[in-house]
Amino acid sequence: MPKYQSFQTIMNHQIPLPAQLLTSYLKLGMDEKELAVILHIYRYQWEDNAFPTPEELAECLSFSSQECSKLLRSLIQKQLLTIEEHKEEDVLKECYSLEPLWERLFTYAPVKSQSSQEFEENIFPLFEQEFGRPLSPFEIENINIWIDEEEQPPVLIKAALREAVLMGKLNFKYIDRILREWKRKGIHTVEQARQHGKQFRQAQVKRTAQEEPSQKRDVSLYYNWLEE
Repeated sequence: MPKYQSFQTIMNHQIPLPAQLLTSYLKLGMDEKELAVILHIYRYQWEDNAFPTPEELAECLSFSSQECSKLLRSLIQKQLLTIEEHKEEDVLKECYSLEPLWERLFTYAPVKSQSSQEFEENIFPLFEQEFGRPLSPFEIENINIWIDEEEQPPVLIKAALREAVLMGKLNFKYIDRILREWKRKGIHTVEQARQHGKQFRQAQVKRTAQEEPSQKRDVSLYYNWLEE
């Protein structure tokens, strides 16, 4: 009897694992390290830990917490993992959601064209280059929301980033404001964004000149701000 109870305890700690995940993870663009992170996130969810830290994940893996952070960012970039918010006893908490992974795994999803896919993937390194650091999972999720939920063209996201760099206001709130303003004004192309930016700066320079007539300002760098 004690032996039976012991084995039953073991069985009580088993978790169901879809065989398709083990046979199809390569088709989803994952490697073995990303798969290991997914499996441990899945295990933590069964243990009522919806948002394991990179440090907690690294305790069960053979690589560092820094690499775990990098893998989490990669999974979010590939839209296999998202971060969601939920209320628990009136406290707002974050959690990882594997719903995008399950959706890709169990339903047919049309494959994006290679050029579109490559362009979207290149957005993230561009942001990291301008910010001078790796993006956080929340920032990656923010970019994915612009692309998927708000249907912002990737080329305009790139343009808004450049606008923020030129204005010296390199933060996601400012970039989001630019995108929302362009959408409100019906700006859908880079050329329209360029013209709008030029008019905005000319108005700013004129207003500054009226307020401080004795000071001169070189605005040459503000023109053709979207030129390659």
